[in-house]
Amino acid sequence: MARITKVQPGRLILSIIYSSLDALADALDIIERQFGRVQFETVDIPFTDEDRYTEEMGSPLYRRFFSFEQLVARDNLPQIKNLCSRIETNFADRVDDYLFRTVNIDPGILTPDNLVIASHREYNHRLYLTNGVFAEITLIYARGEFRRLPWTSPNYYEKEAIDFFTRVRNSFELVMEMADTPAE
Repeated sequence: MARITKVQPGRLILSIIYSSLDALADALDIIERQFGRVQFETVDIPFTDEDRYTEEMGSPLYRRFFSFEQLVARDNLPQIKNLCSRIETNFADRVDDYLFRTVNIDPGILTPDNLVIASHREYNHRLYLTNGVFAEITLIYARGEFRRLPWTSPNYYEKEAIDFFTRVRNSFELVMEMADTPAE
């Protein structure tokens, strides 16, 4: 029988889609108060699936990925997703019952093995977690590199994104080296 082992924490990743740099900066201010300092971030990546959000968010749209210095418990992903949704509403315009967001924040957790992203949308490749939150494995790390899956959004496997995820993954090695180094 397999023994239950302690699950190691992961690195919080945020994917933020936006049309306004001001909205991104304001949202990031709140995000850093919630999750701590940004560790790494990408440059602007043109959002490749604009049709999905153009009516709501305008055009052109960009995506940036962010990682954070503090490791997080992986079972906190549903709470993190719901907190990110509340942050989105701080920067949205309400028209009747519809919110027009200026930022779309999707959290995920990166481990040395994979990247899992949270969503409020159900699809056939997503698992239900709790509190209206679903999760999908977006990238796996195999044969020395991150690899996409059939449902992986193109922005997640562009060169800039893969370089970012690799940098974040390499930060785990630094944490492990520091843990193994005896104190002087």
